[in-house]
Amino acid sequence: MREPEHLRVLGPDGCPAPWPLLQLDVPGLRRAGRAPTPFRQFVLKTSSRCNLACDYCYLYEGPDQTWRSRPVQLPSRTALHTAARIGEHVRTHRLGAIRVDLHGGEPLLLGPGPLIGLAQAVREALPPWCTAQVSVQTNGTLLTERVLDRLAGAGIGVGLSLDGGTAALNRHRTDHAGRSSWPAVLRAARLLAGRPGSYAGILTTIDVESDPVEVYRSLAALAPPVLDLLLPHANWSAPPSGPAGRHGDWLIRVFDQWWADPGPGPPIRLFHEIIGLLLGRPGTNEAVGLSPVAAVVVDTNGAIEQVDAIRSAYHGAGGTGLDVFHHPFDAALDHPGVVARQLGRDALARECLECPLVTVCGGGNYVHRFRHGEGFRNPSVYCTDLEPLIRHIAGALSEVAGQPAGFRTDVPDSPVAQCF
Repeated sequence: MREPEHLRVLGPDGCPAPWPLLQLDVPGLRRAGRAPTPFRQFVLKTSSRCNLACDYCYLYEGPDQTWRSRPVQLPSRTALHTAARIGEHVRTHRLGAIRVDLHGGEPLLLGPGPLIGLAQAVREALPPWCTAQVSVQTNGTLLTERVLDRLAGAGIGVGLSLDGGTAALNRHRTDHAGRSSWPAVLRAARLLAGRPGSYAGILTTIDVESDPVEVYRSLAALAPPVLDLLLPHANWSAPPSGPAGRHGDWLIRVFDQWWADPGPGPPIRLFHEIIGLLLGRPGTNEAVGLSPVAAVVVDTNGAIEQVDAIRSAYHGAGGTGLDVFHHPFDAALDHPGVVARQLGRDALARECLECPLVTVCGGGNYVHRFRHGEGFRNPSVYCTDLEPLIRHIAGALSEVAGQPAGFRTDVPDSPVAQCF
């Protein structure tokens, strides 16, 4: 009997994540009528190398070192196979719109030409009823006015990764010689602020050693259309530094500043998600809520993999045993790791199911639930950060005069009422 694809990628030490890799009965779920959610976000790794050496990087400094054996750049043959597989998936599921994120490493190491060619190949592979929103996620150091002109002309947005709006706040983001990336990043941020049609937003990993209000204000000054504040990837086997609750306190201070600002500050995705979930709206982000994850990664060797952040758990964590040369994306929809992230409540630990905040927190980010030898059916390692943050935001909402439609604290089972 042939070994399942997802078990063929396990190392000699056995399975670090029995749940879901060994214990989730995917065939049984399908027989019971539990249908998969098709992929709508395709993360294409265009480069497996980076020109920065950020000391907190979960990819290059973390346990999963599979990048070392991957092609440095996405070969054109692999790009064409990937585009064809995306078109195949769209046709199979009659999708009207998809998102394509060009990632790395640092994607601009390729120059704009290959990125534009990849975007064009994907769009040409799509049926006429489907549109693709394409963006590049970059550290900004290689973004020039000419590069931005070419990307904008091809309908490709640009997202920027940085830790704050000053040199000191970006102290962790240096090149391989230890030099600051800030002068080049500042140039990129100013370019994007002057081109709002191309600006896809800023992504920031929280550093609790930095002043939260300074981080927020300095980033807001760069005029991003949206701001992502991400908890550092940690888990029960590699916990976050410092006392429990520290990251939640940091986020609460940012929220209070953002909430009190008289002018229109940038939307902060995490706060918007929590507010929407408290109001009973469906979630759209894997950091909180119970919505199914509909994203998939293609690495530079054509491997079909789980969402990149899972690499922070253990070596080979993202692997599925599938690739674009031999498998459709539908095959990945039945991988236990993908299925687990589409199960909502059914993927949560008992402690989460008993928590009154479960519909808002949703167990937190899937990768933050990992414990070596057990897997991903645990509460988030950031549970003591998320709970006070959610309750704090609920408290702020409860004080809003003229409560918006759908906001009820007098209904016992409403998300907001559960916070009190």
